[in-house]
Amino acid sequence: MTSKELLYIEDALGHEQYFQTKCNEAQEQLQDNSLKNTVCDMQQKHQQIFNSFMNLLN
Repeated sequence: MTSKELLYIEDALGHEQYFQTKCNEAQEQLQDNSLKNTVCDMQQKHQQIFNSFMNLLN
């Protein structure tokens, strides 16, 4: 991988971590179970994307 590609992956990892953090914060504030479940699904999807990027580095 080129250094530019590695920088892209590093940036993408940061974004995915940010999205996961925001999803967790939203889950704590939501009272509607349907919305909580939707946000939980979004958080899990961002975790999968994060893991996919990490697998590129291994």
